Amino acid sequence: MTDQGFGVVRPLPGNGLVAHEGGLLLVCDAAEAVVEDLLGALRETAASGGDGRALARRVAQILAVMMGEPVACAVAGPVSGGVAVLVSGPAFASVTGANGEIQLAGRDALTWSDRLVPGPVTRVELRLPDAGDAHPLSRLDAGVIVAGGVRCDPAEAGAAPRAVPRTESAAPQGQHAQQNVQHAAPRMEPAAPAPTPMPAPPERSAPPEAAPPAPYPMGPAEPYPPVAPPVEPRREPQPQGWHSEPMPAQGPLSSPGHPGGHSGGPSTGPAPAVVHHEDIDTAMASGMGGDPIDVRDQPFEYELLTPGGSPPGNEPSAPAAEPESRPLVYGVDCKNDHFNDPRVPYCAVCGIALVQRTLVPYKGPRPPLGVLLLDDGLTLRLDTDYLVGRDPERAPEVADGSVRPAKVTSPDGSVSRRHLRVALDGWDVNLVDLGSVNGTQIQPPGDPNFYDIPPNEPVAILPGTTVRIGVSRTMRYESHRNR
Repeated sequence: MTDQGFGVVRPLPGNGLVAHEGGLLLVCDAAEAVVEDLLGALRETAASGGDGRALARRVAQILAVMMGEPVACAVAGPVSGGVAVLVSGPAFASVTGANGEIQLAGRDALTWSDRLVPGPVTRVELRLPDAGDAHPLSRLDAGVIVAGGVRCDPAEAGAAPRAVPRTESAAPQGQHAQQNVQHAAPRMEPAAPAPTPMPAPPERSAPPEAAPPAPYPMGPAEPYPPVAPPVEPRREPQPQGWHSEPMPAQGPLSSPGHPGGHSGGPSTGPAPAVVHHEDIDTAMASGMGGDPIDVRDQPFEYELLTPGGSPPGNEPSAPAAEPESRPLVYGVDCKNDHFNDPRVPYCAVCGIALVQRTLVPYKGPRPPLGVLLLDDGLTLRLDTDYLVGRDPERAPEVADGSVRPAKVTSPDGSVSRRHLRVALDGWDVNLVDLGSVNGTQIQPPGDPNFYDIPPNEPVAILPGTTVRIGVSRTMRYESHRNR
């Protein structure tokens, strides 16, 4: 794709309308009632210097107020680092970029589908159902014509001089011949220059070893604190009737490479239990009819600080089945037996200080990591992954049960059908923008600025982070839990 747009644009035979203005493309059914509105959005966006993201936003606003069957149209335009595409109704789009060919069909969504395809983009095709094949000599530099679609291929010979601004292609014929001679000279030399290209592979492999820059000025997650090896509990004389079975020893937590992934080695058993006299006295005093009660066996639940939450204990069978369905992560218990992230200095439930030197991490069921509070009052409990978007119920990852849908719409049409994934990794909450046209931004706690997150890359957020979805929708990550 060239700086001026898509290079050579070839129309496809058909009965629709095709428009090309300022590097922006529009394909629509000529019988639609909103044809003039769509053409006006294209012209106004091109006249104001807008890119493909601005065009998709304008078209989404027009489609959002339409009733009845979806409008058959498709638009595309270059953006910084790729191409923004939107399709509706029976229209179809195919974009070949850095991640291969991306296909979008308007019929896959109840409203429309949009995507930001990362570059470099080598081929773009927008078509209606009755579109034919492009003639090799046809070309549309600008204007509006009757056609069924467009095909843009910057790699063709007609677009090569604009797409590759090299000196030899723009130089006069004499200079070009002279440069060919200069380039041919090193090939005539003996084997001296041959070893020179050999160090190239190490240079190419060097960048992946370096740490990638942070997408926003937010410090990395705190590393795991040093963990002392488990201490063999001291054998104390037990009162009559008290039974305490020793628990197998647990090795220290192996710190993984990624601060957000707590996937150490396999667990060899639960943490060693240390029984104190005061715990024994409390347990004996609370027994009924002389039967002792182990305080460590008493179940507890995490209750989110959200209005309208159901109190624990309504269903007797729920606490027993919940640990089996929750993922296992490495954590530590505070003095009150609350399971916590081993990196935090205070218990997330009771607030008591965690003395890391006396704690031994072990694998246990992960409690809810908090909630996401949307600006319209919707609350998402962070006990599983979510797919946030305008039409998430039809996504394949929701159909197979791997994520839970969270429908978020906006009057300006800036929320994509599959916009954002909230992925839980260990004790971390990650955001993955799914190539949405209008993007996702985050505002770290205490920072007045918003920062774009890169598409298709997980970004961990801290409690107190505000997330902007598209242009106008926001949500906030809160991690408060209560016993």
